[in-house]
Amino acid sequence: MESAKPEIDYEFLPFFRLYKDGHVERLRDTDFVPAASPADTITGVSSKDITIVREEPDTNISARLYLPKITTQNQKFPLLVYFHGGGFCISSPFNSKYHNYVNALVAEANVVAVSVNYRKAPEHPIPTAYEDSWAALQWVVSHSSNGGGPESWLNDHADFERVFLAGDSAGANICHNIAMLAGDPEFGLCVDLLGVALVHPYFWGSDPIGSEALHPGKALTDRLWPLICPSNPENDDPRVNPVAVGGPSLVGLGCRRVLVCVAENDVLKDRGWLYYNELGRCGWNGVVEIVETDGENHVFHLYDLQSDKAKALIRRLAAFFNRDMTPLP
Repeated sequence: MESAKPEIDYEFLPFFRLYKDGHVERLRDTDFVPAASPADTITGVSSKDITIVREEPDTNISARLYLPKITTQNQKFPLLVYFHGGGFCISSPFNSKYHNYVNALVAEANVVAVSVNYRKAPEHPIPTAYEDSWAALQWVVSHSSNGGGPESWLNDHADFERVFLAGDSAGANICHNIAMLAGDPEFGLCVDLLGVALVHPYFWGSDPIGSEALHPGKALTDRLWPLICPSNPENDDPRVNPVAVGGPSLVGLGCRRVLVCVAENDVLKDRGWLYYNELGRCGWNGVVEIVETDGENHVFHLYDLQSDKAKALIRRLAAFFNRDMTPLP
């Protein structure tokens, strides 16, 4: 007798289906590529997978570490903590899209990178992704104390005077919210964040701005936050709308430099510009920059790393991570 097919509770296409038995079927970014050990033959970047152990085993966090080519003994590199995108509900550091991208970024920028695999909605709604990401960052910076952490790559090669956060889309949203925590004395880190790079950040709001009202991506974007954050489904939640009235001031952002990257055809473009403008005028004591890629859509670079515009974006990020090392012209 043929077994009954599980019933669908609801779908959020093209990302996932949730079945009434609780099973989630993710429809994109489900492939897995192994870490490069020994080093990647093209870039010279080594990578390995680790587990960040927490008090409750079912909350352990996985991550992929990247180490650029070592040319001198005890060589130190800027440290990048990377948060992938995917609407808080799909993808991971271990699929081909993100592995290939972070591998290329590490090679170009000469940084040590930790690519974090936070838990995802709908099984783990907001704020789980923020909590996991904050815990992962705390674990990373715990290696700054006399090289006494459990991971030798961080002990031996990470420069904790040059710590950066970066992410795309939902990962960029995580970067902003983690940097806000880092700037709060109640939470704080034992190291300073030098910079945060937000690539096509997922920021939104209830009232359309700029070109949003007519953009074909608006309807899907309107649905996302209520789905991943049922405890506070309003699109003006300050975690997704950092400039919302009544939200915390961006003055408290806990880093010294911010780079915002937007794409001309992205439904999120105007929110990136709004964030850039507000950060520049709110009294925050740092330097904010913005770069817009003409003629491209959301996270275009992840789909063709060999394109000229993707390479240009990666070079721009690399320059941001290394600016303190390079004299200005």
